[in-house]
Amino acid sequence: MEVYLLIICTEDSVLEQATGFCNLRERANTRRGSTLYMSKMEVFSGILSNNASRNPDFYNWNRVKLRYCDGASFAGNSNYDNGTSVLYFRGQKIWEAIIHDLLPKGLGSARKALLSGCSAGGLATFLHCDNFARILPANTIVKCLSDAGFFMDEIDITFNHTMRSFYKELVQLQGIEQNLNDNCTSSLFQELCIFPQYALKYIKTPFFILNSAYDVYQFHNILVPTKADPPGLWSRCKRNPAACNPNQITILQGFRRDMLAALRWFLYFSRRGGMYINSCFAHCQSESQDTWFADDSPRMHNKTIAEAVGDWYFSRRISKTVDCPYPCDTTCHNLIP
Repeated sequence: MEVYLLIICTEDSVLEQATGFCNLRERANTRRGSTLYMSKMEVFSGILSNNASRNPDFYNWNRVKLRYCDGASFAGNSNYDNGTSVLYFRGQKIWEAIIHDLLPKGLGSARKALLSGCSAGGLATFLHCDNFARILPANTIVKCLSDAGFFMDEIDITFNHTMRSFYKELVQLQGIEQNLNDNCTSSLFQELCIFPQYALKYIKTPFFILNSAYDVYQFHNILVPTKADPPGLWSRCKRNPAACNPNQITILQGFRRDMLAALRWFLYFSRRGGMYINSCFAHCQSESQDTWFADDSPRMHNKTIAEAVGDWYFSRRISKTVDCPYPCDTTCHNLIP
């Protein structure tokens, strides 16, 4: 088998973890918690397309989607017991079982491999990239791509660490600390090492970061979570960036600056890394044909996301691009739910 493309897929392209036993049990009985309730068919588009005109660099690769239902980017391994019922979190075991199932089916003899995913799947690439590379033969060209997985350790508009608190609970609930990078956890609080900005410098495998500087999920859930805006003063801005007032735009530009600051080392000093940070209000851009490679796809320096990723994977040229601040990019597809 000459090439092998592995995609980690999230069901709703959203990192989401319920809290409280009742909520967790309800989640377990939905497509977010069990493959029993997932759709039987999946659309393969964007980076997964088998059409050469729509996906010129990867169209003839073997492609696999991993079904995501564990709520912690395939990293948990624990039980949650409320005294009468038990819930099992086995994301790490699911990951290991799928990879070992694929090895004799061709993955183990692949000459090239790309581990990718968006949102929670994008976070999973940060958490599993080096492990994935270690499992494959030493002569396999292995690289990793995270799409919309660079979740930031950022304060919200009320100066609370909403996402940090969320991650701390998640790490403790699912026993994720045992699967985080040892070098990172030896120097930082364990819950911080699930954040890509802290884990990135410890990843040895070539890595590409595809992210919007105004990631819609992070905008709505990290920067301005609902509980931080009870009066709904940000509601119109969330629905349409053109409706944001000057103060809100200033806050959004501050989020962009913080993301670029967190990526500065990677941008300037990572020799084998790639980056495409555009200024579109979007979340996940690699698995949609419109944003991956189409006539009207987003572009930076007249280059689509597909072209930038291909240049990086096949070492055609350095592929690190950062967009100008909103609203300068007229090629954007603003994908706001």
